[in-house]
Amino acid sequence: MTALQPEEKAPARVAEAILLVVALALGMGGMWMVGYSMEDGLPEGFWTYSLVLAALAFTAHIVLRLRAPYADQVILPAVILLNSVSMAMVLRLDLSPSVMMAGANAPRHIMWSAIGIILACIIIFVIRDHRSLRRLTYTAMIVGIVLVVLPLVPGLGKEINGAQIWIFIGPFSLQPAEFAKIAFAVFFAGYLVANRDTLALAGKKFLGLQLPRLRDLGPILIVWAVSLAVLVGEKDLGTSLLFFGLFVGMLYLATDRVGWIVIGLTMFAAGAVVAWSIFSHVQARVDVWLDPLNPELYDRVFGGSYQIVQGMFGMAYGGMFGAGWGEGFPDRVPFAFSDFVYSSLGEELGLTGLLAILLIYLVIVQRGLRHAIGVRDGFGKLLAGGLAFVMALQLFVVVGGITRVIPLTGLTLPFMAQGGSSLLANWIVIALMLRISDAARRPSALPTRGTLADPAPAVVGGGAIEVGGPGAAPVQAGTEAGAGRGPTPDEATQIVRGVDL
Repeated sequence: MTALQPEEKAPARVAEAILLVVALALGMGGMWMVGYSMEDGLPEGFWTYSLVLAALAFTAHIVLRLRAPYADQVILPAVILLNSVSMAMVLRLDLSPSVMMAGANAPRHIMWSAIGIILACIIIFVIRDHRSLRRLTYTAMIVGIVLVVLPLVPGLGKEINGAQIWIFIGPFSLQPAEFAKIAFAVFFAGYLVANRDTLALAGKKFLGLQLPRLRDLGPILIVWAVSLAVLVGEKDLGTSLLFFGLFVGMLYLATDRVGWIVIGLTMFAAGAVVAWSIFSHVQARVDVWLDPLNPELYDRVFGGSYQIVQGMFGMAYGGMFGAGWGEGFPDRVPFAFSDFVYSSLGEELGLTGLLAILLIYLVIVQRGLRHAIGVRDGFGKLLAGGLAFVMALQLFVVVGGITRVIPLTGLTLPFMAQGGSSLLANWIVIALMLRISDAARRPSALPTRGTLADPAPAVVGGGAIEVGGPGAAPVQAGTEAGAGRGPTPDEATQIVRGVDL
């Protein structure tokens, strides 16, 4: 039998380098057009922002060539494109004289982007094998719970716009839930890969649904209870939806039981109704969602519909191809640089630009799910699938809120909204996805499931047998076919043990 050998030479990642040049050119072009539209010249800091983004992008490219040469070559350029386009948008709002844009800060945005990319490079450099995270299963659960509860600590958390999801340490603020989603994804992947058979098969049936035993659900129920505590204590429907969606989605990935989706949607719908009946903050958001053009809601100082209506007007003004960089009026929308950056992009880039941005996100999610299928270990499959799913869910929640598909939430658009917590957390997600993609694409000496390494004759019993397809020469009993012999029992056992089924 001829053993399958991995390639000796790693790919040069030329496609990734070319795509990075294109992504940086689009972002730098946006900043260039913003400057000439608003200041009739290059904006202040143009070369600094451009050179920093280029240096960081190609540093990440070099790190991948050295430590993860087989990693996906599309994910990094796609994320750099989103990050550089958001840099152009934040710079455009920073140059606006509007009082409402006082919070827009292009230097701070490039600083957090740089820290996020450097952090991703460190993770790729330090974590050589994603399976090492499986040892941190219960540690990740504890870390996730602590992060979620931190905003409820007196003196540390602070309520903003009706939701208490921030903590303040001196001049710095942090949204712990952004990092908690990563910790919970690691916990769910580690726990479910060890207990998926029990969760899928053990237990009683109820209304045609296979329910797991209570003792098998213990740790997961703790996390579910924490997500409800987030909703009750922090009054944040968006974060609760994100955690609960991750919880149900990864259960479905692990068990392949549609019943979990039904149960999950039912439980969340019941929780949302209870939250609507208890919290005035949630009631106000539902009222704004249902009737934003109501004059009473539009003129309301706090919890009104002014923000979402102005965002809708902005996207309508952008039309199909947009007003152009620096030519719209996104500065009329409160928090246009963070919560409503999507409507700002829609006004200046139009529906075509918004669809292009959504397609870039979908490419990232699709690549994550594709590598979840391709990676050979169960933990990697669940972790990659969970991270890709939670990014898709966050994208739906944010865009759905701005376009009035669902009520508004406090979540931000990954890589595009100004804010340190979101940028750091989502760059960590990208680092883990790249590490898993390297394992999924790396050549292996082991045969892929469902295939044979090299059909060869084998010796079984007495007489001549024919193995290896039509036309193969018969092999006599007790003879050895030299280099073309089949694997010995010991060799076969080693091959089976080497493949994670």
